[in-house]
Amino acid sequence: MTQPRPDEFKPPPECPVFEPSWEEFADPFAFINKIRPIAEKTGICKVRPPPGWQPPFACNVDRLHFTPRIQRLNELEAQTRIKLNFLDKIAKFWELQGCSLKIPHVERKILDLYQLNKNVADEGGFDIVCRDRRWTAIALKMGFAPGKAVGSHLRSHYERILYPYNLFQSGANLLAPELASKLMRLVSAPELDTFVQKPTLPLDTSDKEYKPHDLAERQQFVQPAESCCNSARRAKRMRAESGCVKIEPGTKPCENRPNLRRRMGSFVAKPETEKEIPILVKQEPIEPVSEADENKSRYKKKPSLDVPPPAVNVVDLYICLVCGSGSDEDRLLLCDGCDDSYHTFCLIPPLNDVPKGDWRCPKCLAQECSKPQEAFGFEQAYRDYSLRAFGEMADSFKSDYFNMPVHMVPTELVEKEFWRLVSTIEEDVTVEYGADIASKEFGSGFPIRNGRFKVSEKDEMYLKCGWNLNNMAMMDPSVLTHVTADICGMTLPWLYVGMCFSSFCWHIEDHWSYSINYLHWGEPKTWYGAPGFAAEQLEAVMKKLAPELFQIQPDLLHQLVTIMNPNTLMSHGVPIYRTNQCAGEFVITFPRAYHSGFNQGFNFAEAVNFCTVDWMALGRQCVDHYRLLHRYCVFSHDEMICQMASKANSLDVVLASAVQKDMKDMIREEQDLRDKVRKMGVKHCEQAEYNLLQDDERQCAKCRTTCYLSAITCPCSPGRLVCLHHIQDLCSCPLTNYTLNYRFTLDDLYPMMNAVKQRAEFYDEWASHVTETLEAKLDKKKSLSVFRSLINKSELKMFPDNDLLRQLRLVTQDAEKCSSVAQQLLNGKRQTRYRCGGGKTQSQLTVEELRSFVRQLYNLPCSLPQAPKLKELLNCIEDFQQHSEKLLADETTGTAEIQSLLDVSFDFDVELPELPLLRERLAQARWLEGVQQASTQRSTLTLETMRRLIDQGVGLTPHPSAEKAMARLQELLTVSEHWEDKTSSLLKARPPLSMEALSETAEKVAGIPAYLPNCLMLKDSISRAREWLQEAEALQDEDSIPLFYNLSDMVIRGQDIPVQLGPLKQLESLVAEVQAWKESAAKTFLMKNSHFTLLEVLCPRCEVEAGSPKRKSKKAKDITQHSKKKMVKLDCLSDVEKALSETKDSASALATLGEVRLQEMGALSSLRAANESKLLPTADCMGLKVCVCQNPPMGAMLQCELCRDAFHSVCVRASSDSRSAQAWLCPHCRRSEKPSLDKVLPLLASLQRIQVRLPEGDALHYLVERTVSWQQRARQVSSSCGLPDLEESFATPPSPDGKLTCLTPEWNRTTHDQMVFYTEQRCIPLQDLSVELEELMVEGLLLQVSLPEITQLYHVLLNGLRTHHTNERTSLQDDDPSDCDKLKQCNSQGKGFPQKDGLIKEGVNGAEKKAKRRLEREAVEPERRDKAKKLQNKRQKMNKEKNLERKAASTSSSHSDFSQSDDSEEEMCPAEGCQQPEGDEVDWVQCDGSCNQWFHQVCVGVTAELAEKEDYVCDNCTISDGR
Repeated sequence: MTQPRPDEFKPPPECPVFEPSWEEFADPFAFINKIRPIAEKTGICKVRPPPGWQPPFACNVDRLHFTPRIQRLNELEAQTRIKLNFLDKIAKFWELQGCSLKIPHVERKILDLYQLNKNVADEGGFDIVCRDRRWTAIALKMGFAPGKAVGSHLRSHYERILYPYNLFQSGANLLAPELASKLMRLVSAPELDTFVQKPTLPLDTSDKEYKPHDLAERQQFVQPAESCCNSARRAKRMRAESGCVKIEPGTKPCENRPNLRRRMGSFVAKPETEKEIPILVKQEPIEPVSEADENKSRYKKKPSLDVPPPAVNVVDLYICLVCGSGSDEDRLLLCDGCDDSYHTFCLIPPLNDVPKGDWRCPKCLAQECSKPQEAFGFEQAYRDYSLRAFGEMADSFKSDYFNMPVHMVPTELVEKEFWRLVSTIEEDVTVEYGADIASKEFGSGFPIRNGRFKVSEKDEMYLKCGWNLNNMAMMDPSVLTHVTADICGMTLPWLYVGMCFSSFCWHIEDHWSYSINYLHWGEPKTWYGAPGFAAEQLEAVMKKLAPELFQIQPDLLHQLVTIMNPNTLMSHGVPIYRTNQCAGEFVITFPRAYHSGFNQGFNFAEAVNFCTVDWMALGRQCVDHYRLLHRYCVFSHDEMICQMASKANSLDVVLASAVQKDMKDMIREEQDLRDKVRKMGVKHCEQAEYNLLQDDERQCAKCRTTCYLSAITCPCSPGRLVCLHHIQDLCSCPLTNYTLNYRFTLDDLYPMMNAVKQRAEFYDEWASHVTETLEAKLDKKKSLSVFRSLINKSELKMFPDNDLLRQLRLVTQDAEKCSSVAQQLLNGKRQTRYRCGGGKTQSQLTVEELRSFVRQLYNLPCSLPQAPKLKELLNCIEDFQQHSEKLLADETTGTAEIQSLLDVSFDFDVELPELPLLRERLAQARWLEGVQQASTQRSTLTLETMRRLIDQGVGLTPHPSAEKAMARLQELLTVSEHWEDKTSSLLKARPPLSMEALSETAEKVAGIPAYLPNCLMLKDSISRAREWLQEAEALQDEDSIPLFYNLSDMVIRGQDIPVQLGPLKQLESLVAEVQAWKESAAKTFLMKNSHFTLLEVLCPRCEVEAGSPKRKSKKAKDITQHSKKKMVKLDCLSDVEKALSETKDSASALATLGEVRLQEMGALSSLRAANESKLLPTADCMGLKVCVCQNPPMGAMLQCELCRDAFHSVCVRASSDSRSAQAWLCPHCRRSEKPSLDKVLPLLASLQRIQVRLPEGDALHYLVERTVSWQQRARQVSSSCGLPDLEESFATPPSPDGKLTCLTPEWNRTTHDQMVFYTEQRCIPLQDLSVELEELMVEGLLLQVSLPEITQLYHVLLNGLRTHHTNERTSLQDDDPSDCDKLKQCNSQGKGFPQKDGLIKEGVNGAEKKAKRRLEREAVEPERRDKAKKLQNKRQKMNKEKNLERKAASTSSSHSDFSQSDDSEEEMCPAEGCQQPEGDEVDWVQCDGSCNQWFHQVCVGVTAELAEKEDYVCDNCTISDGR
């Protein structure tokens, strides 16, 4: 962006722009009164009508013809015009001497001769400047750069052009011959050469020849012709409107006129070919003269030209009048004005050659140049324009000048170019302006009633609209309605047709009235205005800067012919404002507001004046001001006042009041003047009807004021009169000859004033009351209610909306607002009050504002009751501020004190600058307290707490105490995080570190004053490790076998301790062995998908379940109650497990399990009896609830051998199940796989090697003892009661058809005839069965180990004792008959068999025996496998034969020998219920007992891994070894 030039125009600030609503726009005077307080401060304002307000253009374009004014732009500006006038004088001076003025160029710009001449004069003159060598200073003063010898050039140009003119001005060339000769010798004295440098400056052909503007000749002022307004006239602003232009004989008008249009840019003068005539100073030796004589001769005034010249004869015409010699006739010059003769060398300054043109002698030159300069004015153009023709000319000028379409030229560019053109003397741009065109002749731009323009119905509103300028001046609120005559331009609008650069100069409206201008269409009009209060300041500045113009024309500013750059006025302190008036906008100027401007292009505007009531006082001041300037008035102010007074009854009360005041001043002044005149000697009085005379006929001959009330006349001067102020200027006759002419007597004026006074009295009373109320001071101030009552009274009486009422309303509104705000401040407290709030609300005041507000309350014209209270509030706030300052200065302030002070601040609804500081200090104090509190309790100072405190501290305002605490906290956090990370890595180390290394670290972190979880965990881990090691040491030192529960708990706890523990691995391996043992035992005992636990299977049943849930609950309850009487809470498995865990040794555990066994037997006996009783034939079968489905028995049933309950075959047996030789147990009673004893004993032996006690181990131990004990009892019963050998009986299974052959017919018949169901598999009959046998059988079935004795006993009891008895009887009869009787006696009497306590005899197999058997097994294994493959087909065949033999076997056969030959016995698996596996490879295992038989691994439940690791002992060998 380019920087503006120093001399570039800078636009002033914009004036106010108002956009009224339709409601406001309805009354123009009310709206203007409303905006006047704002707009009069700038002098001008712009009003944009509401959208849609577009009056039609009603002017008759075809009839409109006008002659515009010619405006040469550089003649408009005051300072430029002074320069032009000066150059015209210089040019005329040289022209009269036969030379043309050429303005030289210095430093590539035209030399300002006016400024040069002024600067030299200010420095004391040419001689002093030369003597003191001040030419360089003058060059600097004129803006030339130093160091380029510009001063020498300026001195040369001054001496050549200006010095002769200044000598002429001083009268040196008109001196007497003797003095002239001396002066000539003085000028050329050699002594001056020491002071004056005379460089030989070559002729500059680039000098620009100056063409005079001929301002004096062009402006011959004459009185303008009378306009169309015959009854009244407009103030004669332009005295040259109808003037003529001087035309020399033989020349054509405007022959040498400069071009009217010139393109933008600097003017570059073309080199002149005319030879310049050098002006030299004659140098002759002269006599030395004194300094006094020299000064006297140098500054001698021009002699009076009134002295007649001496008489000369004809010969003297050819004699030099200076030297009196007629010699050198070729050097004699003859004056073209008076024909006097002068030698060229006698002239001052002397001439080298004879001038080619006309030459004037010094006398004629003095006569021509001493003519008074005429006043400046515009000349009329030579052409009459129509509106269309003028527009074409205007658009062509602008487009040619700016070389672009008119609508594309920016307004800023036009504005800057305008002010550049008016300030330059180099460029002469001439424009034309159609101004002050009477609308009465050509029609207004607004429609009027009965006009030639036909208005449409939609536009009729504009006929009576107040903004129609034809209506505005004559509306009732306008005072001009009381002026009787139409005044063109004031009460009748004037039209203005402008073009680019056409301007209206600085002026104020006639009589200092308002004006309103409306731009109908066209390009904008740029306005500049100064407020009315700055009018005298603007006049003083212009008089100061252009005094020469005001000497010629004292009323220059009233002629509208002079402008001055707004920037120049603003630099001297005059407030200037601007605006661009666009089409459809109004511009209003206020009283005595100077304004000027120019047009941006072709446009059409209309303007009119109006006056409101507030203007009346200014109107009288304006008349007095006009009297001082000797300026005529447009209308008589006194006449207007008297006209309004004559209509007192119809006047508005406000207007009546204003008229009464003005009339009072008028009567007082008139009375004083008439008294003065009478005292001066005027005796004659005569009444005159001045209202009937034209204004020109009653003007004061001195001040040109229009007389109305009175005037002085003299008989010697008919038609001449003066006002009473200028009685001395009438004539030279004695005052006694004068006559006082009056319009009204004073007695006539007083009644008129009283009538107006009476009209305005009521309003004046109200107004005086309002004024008194507004101006009341201190205790005399009224309350706000008084102000409201005055406003209500004005509305009731419909007083006009004037300044006083508006001021009253404004003061009342301010007082009400202040009262409301004061009450809010007193009530305190914001509507949304939060103790944590810190933001400023929009309605909050600062303390300074509150202080100013309190002052405002006391400065109000009314008294408010809140003012004293608010003053007290202000005092409290100031006390709060003082306390806050003290508190903020103290660094040890606590939070309680700060909070209490903040709590006090909430009572002040004021923005307190201390509040943010207090909140910051409160936050700092709270943070410090938080840090201190966290530091005092180590458990609360965690890493997260420290980080949180640091984050909070970062957001705090810096404070020394906070920064210190922050530094300590940051350091502590860094150290803590370091040790936390380190201890975390130590605790996570794998393998764990030793206790010594961890203890060393724990000692280091013990001194950190913070809660460090990892460090505390480290310390706790070390403590737990020490306790664990102590427990482990105590465990090793104990003599008893440790419990698995305690061992497992120690392992779990040891694994959780991140410290290297020596015994932990040993204990882990021991626990792993126990876990492996438990898994092996679970695989051995538990069935697939069994819901029983291993301990539940191995322990005696503490809860006996039945098929019916109801009976089950009842039985369980009975058993539980029974158990409580005998034992200590062994009701469930958890009680048993807890009891086993609490035992100290195996013996106690076995005793506990023995108690559980007793509970089991008792509960099962009751259950069996209950189930048997419900299945008796007398029972109602359909009412029974049996089986797992709890439905009545029906169809094929199965009866559990243990609980004796019945089950539906379809509910408990799958279709793939086959009838077995084993006793059938229900799902509730079959709890395990019931492995053989030879599989259980190795488990017990391996557990004893582990040396760890666990409940499952004690239960297994008890199970084995119970099994061996039962086995011994069973054998004793067999031997005591004479039962068949159990082992032999087992070899012959019962017949597969399931029919019991030894039952008595009665039992069999009862069972099948009276029941609606039948059993698929028979049960042991309980009739005639002793309790001992039944208990033995029940306990055998309860054992979770399979024994051949159990199966044999089952078959013996199932087949019945009769068959066995028959066989035994035969043998007994042969041997000893008494044995049979003995057996019968035992069975019938139910005596028990003798019991013997059996002990487990452990088969001690040494290492040699085991190793030997393993080697033998390895040697025989391959051969055995080959043999097994060969016999595979044979085995299948044998199995088929066995099945056939079983089916064909007779029921009477009690024993069947399945043994074939010896070879077959070796090839067959001797296991009970051999599964006869098939395949290419069948795994075998050899018994490590005494039989050394081979068994299928799958038949005896041994895996290949177990067969490799453990010894296998078959059931028979286990039993035999146990014996």
